[in-house]
Amino acid sequence: MPNLNKLLIMGHLTRDPQLSYTPNQAAVVDFGMAINRRWSGQDGQSRDETCFVDCRMFGKRAEVINKYLFKGDPLFVEGRLTFDSWTAQDGTKRSKHRVTVENFEFLGDAKKGSAEGPPQAPIDPEPPIQDDDFPF
Repeated sequence: MPNLNKLLIMGHLTRDPQLSYTPNQAAVVDFGMAINRRWSGQDGQSRDETCFVDCRMFGKRAEVINKYLFKGDPLFVEGRLTFDSWTAQDGTKRSKHRVTVENFEFLGDAKKGSAEGPPQAPIDPEPPIQDDDFPF
């Protein structure tokens, strides 16, 4: 049976990226994203939901994220879901899912980036699909 592990998310950074390096000097950046969803309930009331996601990227592009993105900046991310587990200092077992970023696109205002930074073009994302947009 074939497998597929692919995520496409668009949201805003919840904190400034944190850059670190592995023992063999490979760049690693960790950052959080908030992805908002708005829909109308059966009662006609508008409802909001926010999903908070931890993300990690490796390599040269990790340094790019660290250099040009800050808390609140919009970002489009393509990646895969990974599962991390560890033992906390108090001896309890902990785990969480994380997005391992494989590709990303800057979103937002091109004027915000620095002159030496990568070009950023504004992108108008399509509005989210509402549940009542489907005829079935």
